[in-house]
Amino acid sequence: MNDHPKNERGKDDRAATSDMEAAKSHYAEMGGEADTAETGQDGGFEAEREAFLKLAKENEELKDRALRLAAEMENLRRRTARDVQDARAYAIANFARDMLTVCDDLRRAIDAVPAEARERGEAGLVALIDGVEMTERSMHAALERHGVKKIDPDGEKFDPNFHQAMFEVPNPEVPASTVVQVVQSGYVIGERVLRPAMVGVAKGGPKAAAKDEAAEPGPVNEQAEKDA
Repeated sequence: MNDHPKNERGKDDRAATSDMEAAKSHYAEMGGEADTAETGQDGGFEAEREAFLKLAKENEELKDRALRLAAEMENLRRRTARDVQDARAYAIANFARDMLTVCDDLRRAIDAVPAEARERGEAGLVALIDGVEMTERSMHAALERHGVKKIDPDGEKFDPNFHQAMFEVPNPEVPASTVVQVVQSGYVIGERVLRPAMVGVAKGGPKAAAKDEAAEPGPVNEQAEKDA
């Protein structure tokens, strides 16, 4: 009679032990799954972070390339506009230079008339001189309409950007390097020297006064470059 209750208690103890082991196993499995989930979350976050940094770097590189391309396009636009403007302004440079020879010939014809002949006032000669002078003025006016202007440096300080010294004139009363004689007039077209003025400069006088402002670079001397 007493053995039966003992057997029952033994079964109950074994059942309780089995339940405790099952509970421990369950909690262990739950803990492992939690650790695995946490590890997976950490790995996913790191991957997303690396992807974000990569995209940010690529975005900066593309932005830099776009800015550089925009700057290059702007520089190209400016160069093209400047080239077009120069082509319009200087397209007639060669033709204008040839016409300067005609202007020189007209001036030589006028200067070749003796003063006595002018003073006599012969009708035919006066009409001829007036006609040549009118033609010269018309030629200069036509050149000026196309941007060609005459250089008249008499009395000015010699400037190698605009003048070409042909000889020196001893004159102690005039500051040195002053233009005292113009052998041939010079011309400019736009900002370029079409032909420098051929001049004689003073020598032996006091030094010419320096300008207050710093001298700016002169225009391009096309004729000097061609001679070089």
